[in-house]
Amino acid sequence: MERTLSIIKPDATTRNITGKVNSMIEDAGLRIIAQKRIRLTPLQAEEFYAEHKDKAFFTSLVDFMTSAPVVVQVLEADDAIALYRKIMGTTNPAVAEEGTIRKTFALSIDKNTVHGSDSPESAKREIDFFFSGTEIVG
Repeated sequence: MERTLSIIKPDATTRNITGKVNSMIEDAGLRIIAQKRIRLTPLQAEEFYAEHKDKAFFTSLVDFMTSAPVVVQVLEADDAIALYRKIMGTTNPAVAEEGTIRKTFALSIDKNTVHGSDSPESAKREIDFFFSGTEIVG
């Protein structure tokens, strides 16, 4: 079994669609084995997205991710990273595949509803950023 991190972003939490997103996650065969609703501080968002700090969108990303609560989750399945990335859809919802979370719910390329880890190394780092071992109950 593999694990990946999911973040349901502020554009989804403010529209009260976290349950709908979770239904799509679970219907795709992923198990939610840890979950919490939090409000990221600017410092946490800057640390989490540090790999993007030299990019033009960094400040707007931090502002967006701290604008409202997020739901952070650990998902588990065989090949969880690839499976979640497939159900998420591409970053730009305008070109995302039908039936994906982003095609269904994202408002724009910037307000794209969900985040998912892109590699086993990222998944470990991202899960450890938000969760202690005792919070993961799969």
